[in-house]
Amino acid sequence: MTVSTMRAGRSTVAAALALTLAGCAVGPDYRPPSLALPARYGAEPATQRPARPQLAEWWRNLNDPLLNTLIEEAVAGNLDVASAKAAIREARASRRQAQGGLFPTLDGGAAGSRTKTPSSQSAGGGSSLTTTLQAGFDASWEPDLFGGTRREVEAAVYGEQAAEEELRSTLLTLIGDVAQNYVEARGYQARAALARRTAASQRETAQLTRQKFEAGSSSAVDVSNANGLAAATSAEIPSLEASFAEAVHRLSVLTGRPPTALAPRLAAVRPIPSPRGLPAAGVPADVLLTRPDVRLAERRLAQYTAKIGQAEAALYPSVSLTGSISTTSARIGDLAKRSTIGWSWGPSVNVPLFEGGALRAAVDVAKAQRDQYFVAFRASVLTALEDVENAIVSLRKERERAGRLATSAAAYREATRLSRELYRAGTSDFLDVLDAERSLYTAEDSLLQSRVNSATDYVALQKALGGGWGRPVDPSRPDVVDGAGGPRLAASRR
Repeated sequence: MTVSTMRAGRSTVAAALALTLAGCAVGPDYRPPSLALPARYGAEPATQRPARPQLAEWWRNLNDPLLNTLIEEAVAGNLDVASAKAAIREARASRRQAQGGLFPTLDGGAAGSRTKTPSSQSAGGGSSLTTTLQAGFDASWEPDLFGGTRREVEAAVYGEQAAEEELRSTLLTLIGDVAQNYVEARGYQARAALARRTAASQRETAQLTRQKFEAGSSSAVDVSNANGLAAATSAEIPSLEASFAEAVHRLSVLTGRPPTALAPRLAAVRPIPSPRGLPAAGVPADVLLTRPDVRLAERRLAQYTAKIGQAEAALYPSVSLTGSISTTSARIGDLAKRSTIGWSWGPSVNVPLFEGGALRAAVDVAKAQRDQYFVAFRASVLTALEDVENAIVSLRKERERAGRLATSAAAYREATRLSRELYRAGTSDFLDVLDAERSLYTAEDSLLQSRVNSATDYVALQKALGGGWGRPVDPSRPDVVDGAGGPRLAASRR
């Protein structure tokens, strides 16, 4: 190696180190996009001052201890949550893998051989044995001159953050699904109980009608109508019980259990959960911080912005520094003492001259992907705002409807009582009783459905605002723990 070659190599190494330490990185630096958002939600009264929503454990406002327990069990046992935790572990491993590209690599190796060669000095055609042992190390390092590896690490960090937001989004959906199915289960339970009570009352009316028919003060048509109404009401019970069972099955699966696991715990009749008051919605800009799907879309945008720099770095030259050292001897004990030692080192430069447009096309692909995620981020924001607006309107209007249905049910209840008394006294026609009982059942059933809708609209609003699981979740524990690891002899197969 000449002096000029050594100086040139040192200059190359110095330049590579200088560029690396300077932090040069091609590609755009990510900045969160700025979006124009309305100052308030249109569904809220203009005179009402926006208040910050209370999203932490919002389901406790439904005042149902069993629901609180089921949500905690679902967070601990749900399979979608377990899958999201595994995705975080994968993203963290990918980030560590990308970070490894910033450091040099060092490999060690050893080899041995024994050679038998004929001896030319032996008349009898003898031979000699030669033993050769070799050991050494190979090292290499590719300085990140234009920041391609750092952009890869940056993208991996954003990918890890996106996986964490994916877990939060999964938890938000899970808690909302548990609450909604629980409310619906209690609603089917209450409606089935109403149908049983109403059918029993209608059978009493049918019995009274038969007695009046036998006494000659009623007709066979009235008896048939009374029996038909009671049977029609009873026919609603099986479908309501089936819907209740389906909701229980869904709740069991959401908690990571077989479908019928929760049936004994949910068999007892409990009231439909009813939230206290109307929750505050805050301002539209809050969804940028509270909605995990919006935050996920923003992290994906950041990740694919970094990938542009990773693709652009391939357009520029790359420098590799490699070196090796090896020692050779005839005996193991001589490898470090009386042995032949050889070494080499030096830089290599790779300059892309002609790639048929593939590298430029890769940059264009990365930019197009970034644009897609930018549009997806904007769409997620609009969807979040739409979800909140719809939930606010639905909750407010359903509560108005529930109030009017309560008034209607009370009026039909009084009408049914009066019509039965008049019918017993013989001063009213049976059709009045029939119509009153039918209207009362419809009004009471509609009121129960409205209460279910109010509770589910409350759940939907909390989901739309980004209310979810606020406690820490540890994703580091794997679901599958492998047995014996490390190298071992493979078992013989027969």
